[in-house]
Amino acid sequence: MSRNFYILAATLAFFALLSAAMALVPSNFQPGLPANASLWRMVAMVLLLFGLVAALIGVMSHLFEQVDRRSEAARLAARRKRRGERH
Repeated sequence: MSRNFYILAATLAFFALLSAAMALVPSNFQPGLPANASLWRMVAMVLLLFGLVAALIGVMSHLFEQVDRRSEAARLAARRKRRGERH
């Protein structure tokens, strides 16, 4: 699950870099596209923000999955230990 968020974060960061680069390109190289550099910078900032949020969600998801796996392993080990004491 967290891998999907990492992929989403990387994609959004790539498009944020692409938008930031478009802000640096002169307007005569962009026929038919918005030539306003502040618009491209705003889009880049929003995409970067969403990418960072997606990365944070991916990290938190991975941490909770790891805690869940370890608690399950500890529970099974305690169960095996209790069963070993009975027999």
